Amino acid sequence: MINSLGTVSHPKKTKAKYPEARVIVLDDSFNTFQHVANCLLTIIPSMSRKRAWDLTIKVDKTGSAEVWRGNLEQSELYHEQLLSKGLTMAPIEET
Repeated sequence: MINSLGTVSHPKKTKAKYPEARVIVLDDSFNTFQHVANCLLTIIPSMSRKRAWDLTIKVDKTGSAEVWRGNLEQSELYHEQLLSKGLTMAPIEET
């Protein structure tokens, strides 16, 4: 497509996607289920009690669980907040 200035623009490249990332909690031997669930409930937006508990159980059973996926900047914030509460965190994974 040629715009009014005579330059070629590519429609797919004009909408730059914001980087996204995954926040993953890892299993450990010192955080209680209740502490992990409470941290998820208070830090991750729109987290329900049931979802927080389900993710906590998944961390225990499988060794990890993705608790957030979204904007990189928000992911960094939630990762830092969960880490500051003593949760064991995987490095942020950009998607």
